[in-house]
Order: sequence, then C-alpha cells, then structure tokens
Amino acid sequence: MNDKKLIYVDNGATTRVLPEVVEAMTSVYNETFGNPSSLYSLGRNAKTTLEEARERIASLIGCDPKELYFTSCGTESDNWAIKGIAANALKYNKGKHIITSKIEHHAVDHTLKALEKQGFEVTYLDVYENGIVRPEDLEKAIREDTILVTVMYVNNEIGTIQPIKELAAIAKSHKIPFFTDAVQAVGKLDVKVKELGVDMLSMSAHKFNGPKGVGALYVRRGLLPANLIEGGGQEKGKRSGTENVAGIVGMAKALELAYARMGERAKIKEMRDYLAKKLLAIPYTRLNGDKDIRIDENVNVSFEFIEGESLLLLLDMYGICASTGSACSSNSLDPSHVLLAIGLPHEIAHGSLRITISEDNTFEDMDYIAKTVESVVSRLREMSPLYDAFLRSKE
Repeated sequence: MNDKKLIYVDNGATTRVLPEVVEAMTSVYNETFGNPSSLYSLGRNAKTTLEEARERIASLIGCDPKELYFTSCGTESDNWAIKGIAANALKYNKGKHIITSKIEHHAVDHTLKALEKQGFEVTYLDVYENGIVRPEDLEKAIREDTILVTVMYVNNEIGTIQPIKELAAIAKSHKIPFFTDAVQAVGKLDVKVKELGVDMLSMSAHKFNGPKGVGALYVRRGLLPANLIEGGGQEKGKRSGTENVAGIVGMAKALELAYARMGERAKIKEMRDYLAKKLLAIPYTRLNGDKDIRIDENVNVSFEFIEGESLLLLLDMYGICASTGSACSSNSLDPSHVLLAIGLPHEIAHGSLRITISEDNTFEDMDYIAKTVESVVSRLREMSPLYDAFLRSKE
C-alpha cells in the first residue's frame, strides 16, 4: 500500500470545490450573511447577491432568470419536476402515463417507481448496447394519456449522451412536457435550454466543482409543476425554504469557471482515450456504452470473472478513488440496472469499473491506474473459481 499516493478519478460522484468558489462563498458568509427575505439592509443585500447569482447562471444556460429555481440538490430538482407534473395531471385529470428510459439515475427511477404505486403507468424505453435512446422508440411509446417524458441528458454510469434535442422535439410535437436530468451534463457540455427545447432541466453544483447542498431546476415559463416543498414562499412561492445564498453564489462561480474552460477539455478526452486503450488491452475486458457519444471524462469497463466491489477496495489500498456500476453501497447484491439495460449478463455487470477523470489528473496518473488495475484484476482472477473453470474449459 502506498499511503502517500492519492489519485481521485471519481468525479462523476462529486468534484473538488475550486479555490475561487470557496473564496466567493466565504465572502457571502462573512459579509452578506443576512436572510434574503428580511427587509433590513443586510437582508436586502443578501437578496441582491442571490438574484445576481441567478442571473449569472441563467445567462450561461440560456434562460430567463425567472425560469430558474434554486433547490438543495439534483435529487430534489428531479423529484419536484416529476411529482409536480404528476400532481397537476391528477388534479386536472389529464392522464397517468409517463415515458422514461431504462438507465435513469435513482433520483428519477425511484421517483417513478413511487408514482407507479400510486396508479401511474411508466413506459421504460430501451437503450440498446450503446446505451442510447432511439427517438423513433419515443414516438411509438407516446399515448393520448402521456403526461410527461423524462430522459436524462448524460448517464451517470456509462457517460452516454442522449439525443435530447430530438427527443424534446418529439414530445413538443405532441404537446407533452419534456424533462431532462442534466446533473451529469451541466458544466461538461455547453448546455443551452432553449436550443435543446426542454421544458424542465435539473442541475447540481457539486458535479462541476461547486459546493454540495445546492442545485437548481429550470422550468420553462408557462409550465408550473405543483410545489414539492411548502413553507415561507421563497423562490416566487414555488420552492419554500431560506435560500442557501453562499451555496448559490458558489454554484454561479463554479459554473462560470466550467463554461470558461469548455474549450480546454481536449486534454481530458486524450487522457480518457489513453487510459481506455490500456484497460481494454487487459484480456476479457469490454467498454460499456458508446465509444464516441459519451462525455469526455467517462471510462466504464467490465472485467469478466471478478467482483467490482473487491476491485474497488483493492484499488483504494493503492490510493485510487474510483467507483463501480454494481450497487456496493446500497446493501444490494443486484448489479447496475444501467449495465443490465445495455445487455450485460449479471456476472459481467458485477465486474465493472467507472473512472471519471478531471483536468487535475495527468497522463502519469493514467499509467499508474492502468498498471494497478491490471495487477489487481490478475490477482482477483487467480482467486476466482469462475476464471479457473473458464481456463479449464479452454484446455
């Protein structure tokens, strides 16, 4: 074990808060700490700071500031968008049918499962081997009682990018609201909501070098999902709770920095491709998701004859922070629903590794990761009865 080495390649889980973001937030904590709902000057100053941050974020994603609502995280935004539309549909007897994909984040998938228990019907679109929804499948799935289409922009596990613009256009042609969970896209892609044609879009600051505990939901003007949280009437009466002004300012700063660096992402892609080539050279290894239609950060591979949990624990001993597609932290023995959806059998889906790199990483890191993974995979296979049986079958 090397106690001194630490290589962080789990940026899909969370990212390092940048110093500039910390500085911007510290200023709020020290100088503009009033409650933005208060009428005295300190509160009014906090309100001004809050609205300036809203305007900065709105300008980056191409929406009116009045269409942007702050939340505590991407999960809350997802829940609000889906449950809010569902509640309105019930109220006005519009229907109970929702369309989604088979690879949504649990914040969407579990929300829909909860709605199914309340009598809603959900159609789960296939994503095929490359992990991408086909627009023609959405067209075929739409019914007269369809009230919402929700498809994520970028998958959190395999990094595939969905054809959101095309999907949103189909939903619009049928006058159906379209929501996209863009938590893994905002800050990595040049997201412009009007160009995409989406009606709602969620984001989370800690996925693009901002703080945890703050997110946002874009809601197209004219669309009013029912409230998820009631209280003091903050966020134009749509999302109550005292606003996290420091977090929102940090989110705005982090997003500005992300958009400013958008043209400098070639190195990330080069490192990803460099690492992927080395990992795929390991026998009985496959890349999960489309080779090209994926975000630059993501490498997701499966190694036959091993368990992903054991791989992660051993990599951690060598200072490598990564993740797996199987549910190692959810007290479940089930493999990733995403990997099953792209056609992997259970035994291969269990042996997955997700690496999500950043500009903080180096090609030296990639070499170290590849060498260490190869060694650990070899070690685990030596202990695997499945691998032993496989080798015997080849004799």
